[in-house]
Amino acid sequence: MTEIVLLAMVALFVGLRLYAVLGRRTGHEQQPVLRPAETVAGADVAPPAQDAPPERADRGGYVYEDAAAGGIRAIVAADSSFDVGRFLEGAQAAYRMILEAFWKGDEAELGHLVGDDVRASFLAAIAEREAAGLTLDNRLIAVERAVIEDARLEGRVASVTVRFDADIAAVTRNKDGEVVAGSLSDAVTTHDLWTFRRDLGSSDPNWLLVETDAA
Repeated sequence: MTEIVLLAMVALFVGLRLYAVLGRRTGHEQQPVLRPAETVAGADVAPPAQDAPPERADRGGYVYEDAAAGGIRAIVAADSSFDVGRFLEGAQAAYRMILEAFWKGDEAELGHLVGDDVRASFLAAIAEREAAGLTLDNRLIAVERAVIEDARLEGRVASVTVRFDADIAAVTRNKDGEVVAGSLSDAVTTHDLWTFRRDLGSSDPNWLLVETDAA
């Protein structure tokens, strides 16, 4: 009984640490996922007229909020290859990749996908988890909605904030593989705000995750 109580306390501590790193969850506090939007920088699409508002396409349900329109216009004016739909496709791919790398403790993969501050927070949480002898057995069930909530251009640096509403099944296991928290049969709805950044003057087409917050 004492061992079970200690494991539960450790799982709670790790959960609270993940809350600080990844943002608020409506259930198990362990989540984030995606591939940097490489297709955005290399998108082979015709640029929209710069005096027209960015296309608020219904393509695949991808949209942006009205507050982001001015920032998107500025980014398109600076980089005619930027396309809202393609960016969001890449952002969702990055969302999955980052979450899975974090869950697995894949530090090398995270290094390619996130900025220095986010990487430091993720690695600290991974180290605490490993020190406690815990592993995550999480699954991203579905991204129900992805929408651009904010977009900015400061000099040549573009920042785009995306809200992800997703369903995640989360399980924490101890060193013996026993479940100490969560359930793979009970998906939890999560709401994240992730900010991706790219220097448009750089030859690197990738967008890096530079900030995470609760929606």
